[in-house]
Amino acid sequence: MSTVREAKFGDLKDLLELYLFLHETSIPNEDARLKETWEKIMNDPNYHLIVNEIDGKLVSSCTCLIVPNLTHDVHPYAFVENVVTAEDYRGKGYATQCLDYARDLAKKEGCYKIMLMTGSKKETTLRFYENAGYNKESKTAFYQAL
Repeated sequence: MSTVREAKFGDLKDLLELYLFLHETSIPNEDARLKETWEKIMNDPNYHLIVNEIDGKLVSSCTCLIVPNLTHDVHPYAFVENVVTAEDYRGKGYATQCLDYARDLAKKEGCYKIMLMTGSKKETTLRFYENAGYNKESKTAFYQAL
């Protein structure tokens, strides 16, 4: 049985290992920059790092950012990023559970919408997001690398 929850300070190492299934090729050095970034993430009330855990192992995760907003009657919106599942656990609904948690969190925070972007062009990935309730037809996303 899996448990979906928000990440804790002690999850950093396991989370970095999980990101190797996303697009990372190595785990970053444990230096001051990494520690400072982790502390910022963990202390930001609008940054929600959602994990799915089985028997103490992180198997899936996503990030949900709540963005304060001055439009739409001053309702925030949510943005989902870094959706990942360890290879051996894919196709079992663990990422969907993370996305459901993010959606419920966004509703609780009064968000008027939740968005995500993917760089994947694979039909299975796009279908996964559509099955999770995301609509690729209503918005156009643009990307600029910095």
